[in-house]
Amino acid sequence: MLVEVQIGEWHRPWNAKDGVQLDSVPESSQWATDPRGFGQIGCIYTAQNFEFDWTGVIIGPDLVWQNGRFTVDRTGTHDGRLKQKTVSDAQVDRLIRHAYHVLLTRARSGIVIYSEDEGTRNVCAL
Repeated sequence: MLVEVQIGEWHRPWNAKDGVQLDSVPESSQWATDPRGFGQIGCIYTAQNFEFDWTGVIIGPDLVWQNGRFTVDRTGTHDGRLKQKTVSDAQVDRLIRHAYHVLLTRARSGIVIYSEDEGTRNVCAL
């Protein structure tokens, strides 16, 4: 079974791990180029080095708009490596911002952005 990303009633499959054989989806190294990957959600590691006509980016609770600027919250990341105490706050800040930069620059024609944080979503919709 694929792990899915769900926001309210909307949900999509996360890109399958390499080596996982499912008839309906390609493994993660192929999701961006295989027609069966349409509608899947990829991560920075599988989306970098690709360009798409259109993309959608979900901004998680690790990047929120506070006090007139974007703020990184390491407790909101789903990347277990960035939650480790051996990674400094400055490194976490740089890596999370870089990840969103990569994701937000994959589209040639347009992009749809959704933030899980309602305050961020409201500010970015202006």
